Amino acid sequence: MAAPFLQYHEPGIVDILIIVSFFTFLWISEYVSAKVIRAGIIGPIAAGIIYGEPLANILHHEWQETFLYLGYTGLILIIFEGGLTTRIDLLKANFLLSVCAASTGVLFPIGLSYALLYVGFGYGAVETFIVGAALSATSLGTTFAVIASASKNVDLSQTRVGAVLVSAAVIDDVTGLVMSSVIHDLGSLSDGGDVNLGWLIGRPIVASAAMAILTPVLTKWFFAPMFRKYIEHNFAKFDHLSNITLMILVLCAFISIAAYAGTSILFGAFLAGSFLTYLPSKHPEGPFVVMSREEGEREQDKSPTFVHTFECYCLDAQKYVLEPLFFASIGFAIPFLDLWTGEAIWKGVVYTLLMLFAKLVVGVWLPIWSVTHHDPKKVKERAQQSDNTETGYPLQATASSPYSSSRSAALKSSLSPSLLLGMAMVARGEIGLLIVEIGYNNTSYVSSQGFITAIWAILLNTIIGPIFVGLWIKHKGDIISKGPWGLVPGPNAALKKERQKRQRDDGLEVQR
Repeated sequence: MAAPFLQYHEPGIVDILIIVSFFTFLWISEYVSAKVIRAGIIGPIAAGIIYGEPLANILHHEWQETFLYLGYTGLILIIFEGGLTTRIDLLKANFLLSVCAASTGVLFPIGLSYALLYVGFGYGAVETFIVGAALSATSLGTTFAVIASASKNVDLSQTRVGAVLVSAAVIDDVTGLVMSSVIHDLGSLSDGGDVNLGWLIGRPIVASAAMAILTPVLTKWFFAPMFRKYIEHNFAKFDHLSNITLMILVLCAFISIAAYAGTSILFGAFLAGSFLTYLPSKHPEGPFVVMSREEGEREQDKSPTFVHTFECYCLDAQKYVLEPLFFASIGFAIPFLDLWTGEAIWKGVVYTLLMLFAKLVVGVWLPIWSVTHHDPKKVKERAQQSDNTETGYPLQATASSPYSSSRSAALKSSLSPSLLLGMAMVARGEIGLLIVEIGYNNTSYVSSQGFITAIWAILLNTIIGPIFVGLWIKHKGDIISKGPWGLVPGPNAALKKERQKRQRDDGLEVQR
């Protein structure tokens, strides 16, 4: 009878050196790819291909499975952080535009897939739908990672185009994950199982819609008032400890509800971050209204924000361990050697170019929006306010419609952000792989040829999109950030300006 405990054995020196070399290569490859091609996610994917089963198979199989689970935890944290840092006011102001962009980002890849794969290559109708669904997903985790690595000087999360990108990516991914749930159960249909087709399709849609509607409603009318009245001021006593406890409970609750309701736990992670962002009161005397992490830790009646706590407890582990493991796990799942046949290459490349165009089209909405929402009356109103020094922000930095001097100027100022939006929506990453592998492994509809074509498109798009975004931000980031689709003053901007003015006045009084 085996002993009811794990017997401790010293790991062998070869295994230790393999682990050390793997993590060292992960970090070096991430650094090099970030410096050379401005896309840090490419290096860890290459490391996963080399060290994993697709190529050298240096890591043991159980290690790769462990790293996959750890990496997926890192993906959850990436999306949770994205929810924490996302500007709710920008999401609300640009929601309709985001819906239009997301709808385009789903319909065009599926529609063009039928034009090429079904009509041109002769693939099956259901097979084409599964492959098109995989290429319609944007990958929210990859998008957040690209934003973080590409925008060293410009915080895209604080821009209008960044808000549209995040919202559209969320909608795309929820749609893709709903389709993945449907595709997963299509295996039962193909095997002749007794499945309720209406419930199969309807459950993930209803669950996603219910969470998307109930979360903001309950937060605004129940949880936020309760938190602000009974809990908020007590958090200042324990600072990070109380914050991290609530963050863990909320994140676990949301991903569990999402999983058992039938939608994606990644969607649950994003909602958890957004939920926590809305909870604290926004008035200047509120405990969570601080200008820096140090102020929240120093002042007895103040508390660090949830973002500050995430930076304190989670950011280093996520950035240097979990996030690289997540992208390495994508490399583990790529059938690298099977990609290199003549037919697979040319079909994969052609399909890749078509899918690049299908997502690039999403950016067209920004010029359309700029022209159709141009209001000459508001241009004059904003011009009269441009000399107002109280805001301290340029004329173009506004959350409302782009107040350029004319329609042609509005159109011109939207071109660079539109290209950024279109290419940022290209990143496919883990969601695309998940959908196509579910279709290949759980149903009889996807052939090996269709699977390889999809893998080519997912892999190349995951590489091309982030590279282009990084280079585009490097050359056009300042122009985009100062334009009508750029940086927008945050909710605390006026308070920060007031404090700076007060400090200057106090300094003048001391000098006198």
